[in-house]
Amino acid sequence: MGERYESPVVTFGEEIKHARESRGWSQAKLAGELHFQQPYVSKVETGRQIASAQFAEQCDVVFGTPGIYARMRRRAADWGNPVWFIPYLELEREAEAICGYSTLFVMGLLQTPEYAEAVYRAAHPEESAVQIAQRVEGRMRRKELFADSNPPSLWVILHEAVLWSGVGGPDVMRGQLAHLVVAAESPHIDLQVFPAGAGTPPRGTPFIVLTRRDGSEVLYTDNYTWGQVEDSAEVVTKWRAAYEHLRADALPRDDSVSLIRHAMEAYTHENQRHPQRDMGEVQLQRRRRGVRRMGPRPRLVRPRSRPGQQEP
Repeated sequence: MGERYESPVVTFGEEIKHARESRGWSQAKLAGELHFQQPYVSKVETGRQIASAQFAEQCDVVFGTPGIYARMRRRAADWGNPVWFIPYLELEREAEAICGYSTLFVMGLLQTPEYAEAVYRAAHPEESAVQIAQRVEGRMRRKELFADSNPPSLWVILHEAVLWSGVGGPDVMRGQLAHLVVAAESPHIDLQVFPAGAGTPPRGTPFIVLTRRDGSEVLYTDNYTWGQVEDSAEVVTKWRAAYEHLRADALPRDDSVSLIRHAMEAYTHENQRHPQRDMGEVQLQRRRRGVRRMGPRPRLVRPRSRPGQQEP
């Protein structure tokens, strides 16, 4: 028998169904009241799909339950995440701007499902397919931020090592890099690559600086076993300064995209039986100087298992 989890997603759907039936409404009637399609209501009620934030808010209006379904839906969205990671998720949802620096993995908000699965499988080899799928679904739900009418701005700096890490193999990496190229076209997303030839970065660990709607900032840092949120103005100021140094030394957007495309081509060659060792050179025009680069041959990286760790 397969594994079954009585998740908050299922519980949420059951509660919606109960509220609907107690009023003698059909799914079609509820769909009309909520201004959603009936198949969507069906999927929510059966737990096959987590409700959107808008759906939950509309349910509170229709059923006269101010905030109850919205809170239930938020708990469902957080389900499967480590307890220590939930405070960060709350901050992420309310952020006006998110500035992240990644050293080995693509930031979670920009990961493809296949890439996220490869990361989780490597970090949690003892978990079942169902558990891994649950983790991936939770990560993908975080992208709902950008479906909002007023999404936060996202500025991501990737160390060049991220492009050549080989997570999941050539096909997964090529798909992930193609996703980054598309994401860079969004008016809400800025993407830069910190080149390996730029010297030692001011910070060697991944971190995120989030700006709240009131202008205050908080820091999220990741270590070997868990992440940590820090709101001390003195600490955040230091890490913000480090981020600005990274941003100044990183490649401009167009050159960053060119390097990402170069890596995509390299992974295409990697799929051949005898891949070329020399994958060509990329001439990138820096703002202040030219940088001549050659990407290394991609290799598969299997990260060490990090108990409970969930890198943003």
